[in-house]
Amino acid sequence: MGFLALFWGSSFLWIKIGLASFAPVQMTFIRLVLGASVLVILCYAGRNRLPRDHKLWGHLAVAAFFGNAVPFTLFALGERSVDSGVAGVLNATTPLWVLVIAIVLRTERGLPATKVGGLVLGFAGTLLIFSPWEVSFASWDALVILLAAIMYAVSFAYIGRFIAPRSSRRGERDGRGVAPIALSAAQIIAATGLTAVAVPVYGLTPIHLHWGAAVATTVLGVFGTGLAFALNYRIITDEGPTSAATVGYLLPVVSVLLGALFLDETLTPHVIAGMVVVLGGVALTRVRRRPIEPPALPVTAAVPAAR
Repeated sequence: MGFLALFWGSSFLWIKIGLASFAPVQMTFIRLVLGASVLVILCYAGRNRLPRDHKLWGHLAVAAFFGNAVPFTLFALGERSVDSGVAGVLNATTPLWVLVIAIVLRTERGLPATKVGGLVLGFAGTLLIFSPWEVSFASWDALVILLAAIMYAVSFAYIGRFIAPRSSRRGERDGRGVAPIALSAAQIIAATGLTAVAVPVYGLTPIHLHWGAAVATTVLGVFGTGLAFALNYRIITDEGPTSAATVGYLLPVVSVLLGALFLDETLTPHVIAGMVVVLGGVALTRVRRRPIEPPALPVTAAVPAAR
């Protein structure tokens, strides 16, 4: 989860830099092509195969639509005018939307109070970091980013329900004989195909290539898409969509730390306090309930009755 937060938390920075050369659809298509290439290499390097079930590919196409093709483009569209801080707050609503969907669809039964409390606390920490009351949210681009966050939540829930069964264990394949790395590769391949349809319509804007934008988009594709979705599927398969979505609360922490390290941004007391609250909220969602063991039978109960 730490690596996933690092890859996705830096994505806001790479998108901002990449927009200097690429249109939103162009950037989405390039990052998906690079991400799919990385995942296919990892898939076959691990002696895994892509899925062959046509029904499963249909589910993957739905997940790719809601989790990649459309929201990737929406984030690139929104960040043309929305500050990365506001984008971070809006993106951090994803775990809450996942929780709402899980409750409505009953995909997460018996959610412990610690996990629900952790989700709420994590969002409160995100608000404390970015202080959105100091920035106006009233814009169409902000609504576009919020819609992207909701689509991410739909994708998390859909993957957990139809693609990555909760019964899969670490290092094992699911009931269809498809490893999580193969599922993630297939989803990004499907997303690449969906985005390719939009390129002739929205992606023919002239490209004024700058080396910084090229490097940023490459990093976004290899790390923020390829390696990130390999990790994302692993977490969803092991722990379910609600737990996996909590990584959204760590993204602001990563983006703030990167800003302080590389952009000389100041860490104010309320930002540091917000980071502590976020980490505390995520820690609460990681608390596991111990299974209730049945009481041991008395020794006399195990002795057969004399006849």
